[in-house]
Amino acid sequence: MAIDHDRLFKELIQTFFEEFLLLFFPDMHEHIDFRHLSFLSEELFTDVTAGEKYRVDLLVETKLKGEDGLIIVHVENQSYVQPSFPERMFIYFSRLFEKYRTRIVPIAVFSYEAFREEPSVFSIEFPFGDVLQFRFFPVELRKKHWRDYIRHDNPIAAALLGKMGYTESEKVELKKSVCACWCDWSWIKRGSGSCWAFLKRM
Repeated sequence: MAIDHDRLFKELIQTFFEEFLLLFFPDMHEHIDFRHLSFLSEELFTDVTAGEKYRVDLLVETKLKGEDGLIIVHVENQSYVQPSFPERMFIYFSRLFEKYRTRIVPIAVFSYEAFREEPSVFSIEFPFGDVLQFRFFPVELRKKHWRDYIRHDNPIAAALLGKMGYTESEKVELKKSVCACWCDWSWIKRGSGSCWAFLKRM
């Protein structure tokens, strides 16, 4: 891609991490202690079998309310269709756990254009029993309709409107609605650059 979508996504979530969880995972947001936030350095993993290298998008070290121990929230942006993605999420999870030895919350944001059923489970099963059932928290943007989010006073909602579901005939209406709401959004002066980078790509 000519535009580094992954970099923009990372900047957006780093700037508005609390708003991201509030929008898509309100129950999770309720349990996170946002007084303790630390964005960790990037992790680079090598798939020995395929000979490919993968860089984890975003790692956030934080705490749960009422607890002393640290947890890690892993947010991965997936901008293209990849049938083996659940397996890759499990590999990330296992290697992150091996390194940090703490609880990890895996989140995947599917931002590609296609509308498809995206599994959020990686399992290893046998006729005589299951060995593994790994699950991650998915955000499938194309399955979310922009009308349900346009009135949210939330920078994440605004930035990702163009990745949500809308018809070609609704595209002009979507842009007009964004312009109408622009002056009303309370967050507009705080980190609006990363949001605008997404919006102008509608």
